[in-house]
Amino acid sequence: MASTQGFKPLPQPSSGGPSQQLSTTQRAPQQLRTPSNRKTIYDRNLNRTRTAELSRASFAYLFGEMVSYAQKRVTGIQDLERRLNEQGYPLGLRLLPLLLYREPPRTSVRPNRILPLLQFIHGPLWRQLFGRTADAIEHSSSANNEYMISDNEPLVNQYISVPKEMNQLNCAAYVAGIIEGVCDGCGLKAAVSAHNGGTEMWPGKTVFLIRFEEGVVEREGLLEAKR
Repeated sequence: MASTQGFKPLPQPSSGGPSQQLSTTQRAPQQLRTPSNRKTIYDRNLNRTRTAELSRASFAYLFGEMVSYAQKRVTGIQDLERRLNEQGYPLGLRLLPLLLYREPPRTSVRPNRILPLLQFIHGPLWRQLFGRTADAIEHSSSANNEYMISDNEPLVNQYISVPKEMNQLNCAAYVAGIIEGVCDGCGLKAAVSAHNGGTEMWPGKTVFLIRFEEGVVEREGLLEAKR
């Protein structure tokens, strides 16, 4: 809607000139219009640089400050990882509808099964966060409700120096919180944790363990039986 704030009324004619009555016209309120290509601000990344990547130095500084903030008044490594997880959880809840909005209409469906959800996390979510897909999806052979997503070089751990007495700490717990938020947003309740899974080839490898609730697995079994 057009606004008249900041405009001054036209001066009245002097007494010596002809008397005229000036009238102001009001413009009709304008309605919001959608571009012809159907793209809106939500379809564009906030970063418009050529490579569409954020500065790694800026990310390293901000994430380091987040870890320092979470480290205050913690009782141990598990408590610190829990706080990082809680910081990432709201981001996962908000990323889910945004990523679904950006998907093509035929694929912009909220995942309601375990496998499509894991593929969504492995693909669109990982590309949005790190510019590439995750490295692997695995199903536990010992527990029916456990799945694993692997990242051989998690970005969040590359700029964090962990002291020897805290070598079990994995700051990718923040990413685990994001994954947990996406799972809960899809109605597939799960607990997600990050674990060090380094190998000789990939010493910084992290495995995200996703434990779905029993009700989710039972529902999955019923849906599979109806096929």
